[in-house]
Amino acid sequence: MNLLEPTRRAFELLLQGDPRLLEAIWLSFWTSVVAIALITPPSIALGFLLAKRQFPGQRAVVVLVQALLSFPTVVIGLLIYLLVSRRGPLGFMELLFTPGAIIAGYMVIAFPILVVFTIAAVQGADPRIYETARCLGASRWQGSVTTLWEVRFGIGAAVVNGFGRVVSEVGCAIMIGGNIEGLTRNIPTAIALETSKGDFSQGIALGMVLMAVALGVNVVLAMLQGKGGLR
Repeated sequence: MNLLEPTRRAFELLLQGDPRLLEAIWLSFWTSVVAIALITPPSIALGFLLAKRQFPGQRAVVVLVQALLSFPTVVIGLLIYLLVSRRGPLGFMELLFTPGAIIAGYMVIAFPILVVFTIAAVQGADPRIYETARCLGASRWQGSVTTLWEVRFGIGAAVVNGFGRVVSEVGCAIMIGGNIEGLTRNIPTAIALETSKGDFSQGIALGMVLMAVALGVNVVLAMLQGKGGLR
């Protein structure tokens, strides 16, 4: 297969600002950002709780969250589909095949990533940070915020990883979004569709955007980890 012509055409589409490409790119970005913004606070709170508090069933909760990391995203999509379908318990919300359903799926996918990264960051912090804050008169809430601030780079890495995971997700998005042009078609689902139709120029163009996003996410992550700067 000669990829030179499709690649040239892909660059043309990007430079010309093809409306279909821009729609898919915009949908991918705003749904991913909204999902991460909504799920980050409860995920960090749960991660902190699991790292700092002892309670019955704590280990089981940690194991369950870690197990969610390996769940196939298409299975997550199937579960959400069953919940929000017309006959499902949440069917009255009419979320199926809407951006809202995609956001819900992204939140479920990002949740274990954020929790596990937060647990690792908090457990790796010096326990004297919290104790010192409490001794200086801080409340439990203030002590917790102080600890989270000290591990803010680890929390940032969690957010960056979560965003990178959901922005490239395809299985769940197709299952509950329906890949509807102009409504729920994002970068990964558009790549899958256009490639299956033989339109490699569209697929290559969107692939370039996704690769640029992946590179950008990893650069940000490296900077947060103190490795930033290309040499």
